[in-house]
Amino acid sequence: MKVLLRSDVDGLGKTGSIVNVARGYARNFLVPQGLAVIATEGMAAQAEAMQQKRALQSAADKESAETLAASLSDCAVTVSAKTSDEGRLFGSVGSAEISEAIVTQIGAQIEQRQIKVELIKDVGSHSFEIEIHPEVSVSGTVEVVSEES
Repeated sequence: MKVLLRSDVDGLGKTGSIVNVARGYARNFLVPQGLAVIATEGMAAQAEAMQQKRALQSAADKESAETLAASLSDCAVTVSAKTSDEGRLFGSVGSAEISEAIVTQIGAQIEQRQIKVELIKDVGSHSFEIEIHPEVSVSGTVEVVSEES
């Protein structure tokens, strides 16, 4: 059964795509959830309009992501954590702590899911990657220091 997707569906397609799916999947899930409509012969023009709208929105999102990336280029933040005498952390520093540091120290709103970093378990300088948009990413550095008691 052919359906026109009204919104992005993981593993199936993007908004405005006409895809072939099982009849039960379309009638029991996609159509009742408002994710798709059953495709008829006149849907090609509507699909084209939805794809153009998606392309314009994607271009605007990419442009704003590039602007944010320019302001965040080579950003450096500092995170303090409790450490042992040898410089090992009690716990770890991850994307949540880095995201919080970026918000407080730089003022940019970055979600923790956008930050790609291995868990940091020692004091020192470590690099991370911020994926602002699927086509735009920027690198940064986090300096992990021992928390003063």
